[in-house]
Amino acid sequence: MELSVVMPCLNEAETVETCVRKTVGFFEENGIDGEVVIADNGSTDGSQQLAREAGARVVPVVDKGYGNALMGGIRAARGRYVAMGDADDSYDFTTLGPFLDELRDGADLVMGNRFKGGIAPGAMPALHRYLGNPVLSFIGRLFFGSKIGDFHCGLRAFNKESILRLGLQTGGMEFASEMVVKATLAKYDIREVPTTLSPDGRSRAPHLNTWRDGWRHLRFLLLYSPRWLFLIPGFVFMTLGLIAGIALSFGPVRIGEIAFDVDTLVGAAAAMVIGFQAVLFALLTKVYAMQEGFLPHDRRVQRFTDWWSLERGLVLGGLLAVAGLAGLVASLLHWRVNNFGELDPRQSLRIVVPSATALVMSLQAVFASLFASILSIRRRQHPPAIDPADEAADVVDAAAHRVAAEKPAPGEPVGATARKRAAASSSGDDSD
Repeated sequence: MELSVVMPCLNEAETVETCVRKTVGFFEENGIDGEVVIADNGSTDGSQQLAREAGARVVPVVDKGYGNALMGGIRAARGRYVAMGDADDSYDFTTLGPFLDELRDGADLVMGNRFKGGIAPGAMPALHRYLGNPVLSFIGRLFFGSKIGDFHCGLRAFNKESILRLGLQTGGMEFASEMVVKATLAKYDIREVPTTLSPDGRSRAPHLNTWRDGWRHLRFLLLYSPRWLFLIPGFVFMTLGLIAGIALSFGPVRIGEIAFDVDTLVGAAAAMVIGFQAVLFALLTKVYAMQEGFLPHDRRVQRFTDWWSLERGLVLGGLLAVAGLAGLVASLLHWRVNNFGELDPRQSLRIVVPSATALVMSLQAVFASLFASILSIRRRQHPPAIDPADEAADVVDAAAHRVAAEKPAPGEPVGATARKRAAASSSGDDSD
């Protein structure tokens, strides 16, 4: 079978029959060997029977959620290619021809683009059209280098084998983003086709929740990009903290009528600590995600982790600790010079704050190195005590010996050996 069209369904009695009949008509008109799969997520309005009568195959999916329903339908699909779209009649399934042409040409994933194809009045809320979708799609392009203009278009088609290799995990609406992100990271051939969006044919409210599902999409994009979640903010904090800290360590800094002093120095130290921790988080997250297969292999990270070791981390932490302790000793000497009396906070804090910052960062470096070493521990599969090849050879040898034992001796009538064995067995039974 060439094409399976999968539609997630939860109480779509008003529109599912129309969607199925349009798709079946598309198959017949274009001579396509295809099927319609309704991934039913627990409908209670008779959607299942309506879909069957229209010519679809209904696959029940127990786990709730848009992504779960789609993955259940995709796994059950029999076609080499799979197209997916909502069963609310907002997409025209008779326009799947360009999607199928791109797949036949070798594409792994073909995305619809509603902003290029056209959005009918009332088909998409203004908040989604002018803010939600454009912003989230822009973040997806920025974070992952994707060229897709509409990350959340519900009409798309793909090579089933290629998508199953991605190991998609999300069960909610963020499934739409996960597919594009993972396909981009896997260097798949992704193409776009202009798609029109019409007002859906339902009288009830859609399942999509603007703020909840928008946050789930954004959260997914952030969690799958340690660079933007941790690394870049970490470097920004460290850079600002370092520049401000160095400048304020020698005295107040004035910009116009505003004077920055030790209070700002404490803030700069905090920025240094936060930034350093974020950079370490970025590295640890990337290592873990690569090992577990959440993110593809990154040669730059691998080279760095190969060079970095627990011993180097301990050395770095030790050097920072020595610097911090030296600063604390200097502060004690400063106090001694003042006969251990009252000190000017603006002078003493310029020594204590950088020293305390170095000590905190030294412990961060040590703990991060220890944790990275734990992540690098590999689980080994020890070989079995008996070699499977030797065991198989023993079985073959034993069978050969049995055949040789059953072979009649020269001059002995055929079947005599079997009769002797039967007689021996019978006499053995009698002796019992």
